Amino acid sequence: MSRPPTAGAIELPAEPTPRGSRLARVRGRLSLPTLRRAIGLLDGRHKSVLLGHGQDFDDLSAYRPGDDVGDIDWKASARIGQPVIKRYQRESNLPLVLAIDTGRTMAAQAPSGEDKRELALAVAEVMAYLARLRGDSVALVAGDASRMVSRPPRSGAEHAETILWLIARQYSALTELPRGAPASARMRVGQVSPRRDSGAAIGELVAGAPASDLPGLLGKVISLHGRRSLVVLLTDTSHPDATAHDQLRRLSAQHELVVIQIADDAPITGDPGAVRDVEMAEDLPVFLRYDTALGAQLARADAARRAGVTALLDSRRIEHAVVASEEGLVDSIAEVLGRQRLATARRRR
Repeated sequence: MSRPPTAGAIELPAEPTPRGSRLARVRGRLSLPTLRRAIGLLDGRHKSVLLGHGQDFDDLSAYRPGDDVGDIDWKASARIGQPVIKRYQRESNLPLVLAIDTGRTMAAQAPSGEDKRELALAVAEVMAYLARLRGDSVALVAGDASRMVSRPPRSGAEHAETILWLIARQYSALTELPRGAPASARMRVGQVSPRRDSGAAIGELVAGAPASDLPGLLGKVISLHGRRSLVVLLTDTSHPDATAHDQLRRLSAQHELVVIQIADDAPITGDPGAVRDVEMAEDLPVFLRYDTALGAQLARADAARRAGVTALLDSRRIEHAVVASEEGLVDSIAEVLGRQRLATARRRR
């Protein structure tokens, strides 16, 4: 179950922020050792074959006019009876594709009391920042059951800032109305959590806020990005489920795929104040919020659902990580990128 955050909509500027402003926030999250480690984990995630000097020997190729004479393997040439040169594999970097789930369950609260959208946006900021430091291109596909927005892969701070602004806009629309829309289009989803002051702001979810659509989101990534890329799927711990099995299979075969999930909080915890699951139309009755047996039953069902998601990802050998708070966010990113790099290296052997 996904409970709304105590705070209102996430901060959204009227237009894309000035160059470096969102990316600059990342520097405060990254210590120098962590930054070096994370950048290193993005290094050389794709091999291309070239003639001449490189990193890893790949094969021998017949010498052709214009090739560097210094690349001739004289021993192999004598053995074969004609001049041959060595081919090597050189590491180059993959484009980064951010695949962002913008369904209504992302407008809920994490176990830390933080807005899941803020945590997801922070992950996107870190990934975009690391890609920019390396000069890599960044692309965006963000969507749900009724909205889809995309941007092609490009490099540069201005492009990265635009992508992060678009993600924030999609998230903010879950709890903000278009200009001129009647107030009746909103529904109250307030709650007060003991992790925050009792006077915390009340969030409002727009009526008819779209559900997640992971098959559609991942299908869009497949249709737009034929070149091998590092695809980072940002969703929550309820997704992806079995409905996205085929898309996960195709993506994991075509690209390097990493899934980062933002943890869900549970509405039935005995907290004071109004509580609502984002999938419900009304606040949870008080007697249900303090029903320990019901809480235990829902916890078991939630654990089973999450186990199913984990089993699905593991069956496709897709590396994944859960982010439950901003405190452990950078470490979770570095850990999953490290596992993905090792898995890719093993597949190449």
